[in-house]
Amino acid sequence: MRAAPAVYAAAGSLVLTALVAVPGRADTQAPPDRAELRGTAVAAARAAATGITFGACAAAEHLPAYIKCGTVSVPLDYAHPAGKQIRLTVSRVKATGTTAPKGGRPVRRQGSLVFNPGGPGASGMYFPLVGPMPEWRRIASAYDLVGYAPRGVGRSAPLSCENPKRFAKAPTQAPTQPSASYKLERIAQAKAYAQGCAKNAGDALRHYTTLNNARDLDVLRAGLGEQKLNFMGSSYGTYFGAVYATLFPTHVRRMVFDSAVNPDPKQIWYTNNLVQSVAFERRWADFRKWVAKHNKTYHLGATAADVQQSYEKVRARLASEPAGGTVGPGQLQSAYLQAGYYDDYWAMRASALSEYLKGNPKPLAEQAAPRAAAAAGNENSTAVYTAVECNDAAWPTDFRVWDRDNTQLARRAPFETWDNAWMNLPCAYWPAPRRRPVDVRTAPGALPPTLILAAERDAATPYEGARELWRRLPGSVLVTERGAGTHGIAAGPNKCVNSHLDAYLMEGRIPVTRAAACAPHPEPAPLAVD
Repeated sequence: MRAAPAVYAAAGSLVLTALVAVPGRADTQAPPDRAELRGTAVAAARAAATGITFGACAAAEHLPAYIKCGTVSVPLDYAHPAGKQIRLTVSRVKATGTTAPKGGRPVRRQGSLVFNPGGPGASGMYFPLVGPMPEWRRIASAYDLVGYAPRGVGRSAPLSCENPKRFAKAPTQAPTQPSASYKLERIAQAKAYAQGCAKNAGDALRHYTTLNNARDLDVLRAGLGEQKLNFMGSSYGTYFGAVYATLFPTHVRRMVFDSAVNPDPKQIWYTNNLVQSVAFERRWADFRKWVAKHNKTYHLGATAADVQQSYEKVRARLASEPAGGTVGPGQLQSAYLQAGYYDDYWAMRASALSEYLKGNPKPLAEQAAPRAAAAAGNENSTAVYTAVECNDAAWPTDFRVWDRDNTQLARRAPFETWDNAWMNLPCAYWPAPRRRPVDVRTAPGALPPTLILAAERDAATPYEGARELWRRLPGSVLVTERGAGTHGIAAGPNKCVNSHLDAYLMEGRIPVTRAAACAPHPEPAPLAVD
């Protein structure tokens, strides 16, 4: 599920569910056994006794001096808590205790607020940086802001599946109707990638799972000295947060799910990715309509179809003449996928297309070219993403199933479908055993009220996922940003959404009706093109 940082029609969801005819390997393991639950309790007690020693952050974290860092040890295998341990890096800035940067009425400290940005494979080490921002200042007065790198990510027992230089190879193609020979090439790459993961990680590979991420979160809670967890997860962070709530409901104080993954076990992860491709097609249409609305600025076409033609013209040229030598159709698609995640990108992406067609490729090259300095981090994030999703659930192991489903889907959702399939295809050839996904749900009254935030046209985590999570967690409240599609809406530009977030975290207040709606934040303004 491409998230790092997603609404689809009911008819579309039914079609996509029906596409999954082959469930995948039968070598699935049952969800958490008693040994692993006992192991989590042992590890949490150990972390509570030891605590986390915070000091200066390593230079590799690129964090300012006022943020402090430490580590917490967790078992590689929770069934054997006395066995091999791995260290997760943690960052923290303490609660300021005031409502304003220059002082003010003291605010009661409410513990640590732990954040995960999703992925799988994203690091939250940067999270304490948000404290001085206006949207976060009041929350930062009451909570220690805590970020961390989950297992496998960054310096937390990092996972790698291939040489970062090979991973960042560019330019690449991205056909929306791949040929038979291209499919064979991508199958070979997927097999090699899965083998690389197994070779580099060895037996540890099977321990990169959502279940272990949830267990690690409980050990982190204990290491921070908290009896109850305050947690905010975005995108994939909502999924393992929901798994945590299912496993440890009595350990939860407050929990925010921002842009929720559909937790239905039947959706994890193959079907969720198909549904996501449908949602990205819709969001891509939103972007093109916006560009067409501002045709006087960009001159890319007066209709969404005209804008698509302009985009296809650019893609065709890049296939033979990469911009800046490194931006081909693959890099173009990756750059414009970001416009599906965040409308903040709309103006600059439209400007780059416009400039390219006027003979100036520099803005497009600057926006879409792979960054050599980011290659290692991107490869690491992708490795963790792949390991977690492949380990979490059964996937079809016959490429004919993938071919049938994605060929059918690409007829109506060509923008992301095949690139999404190629990203996940290593799961067809995965060497580690698969888990059966946890049936996320809690009994009425077992879990304190939780807050779910969702944009109605989110592409990365389609809106129905938020509604499904809402149904599975009795007492949860769903706040919807109507008509908007930005992925991750907490502490963003919507004051209505932020008022619900603030009321919940600061006072535990939630809407009485269990559901609330906010008008969309304003559309981005066009960026003038000379």
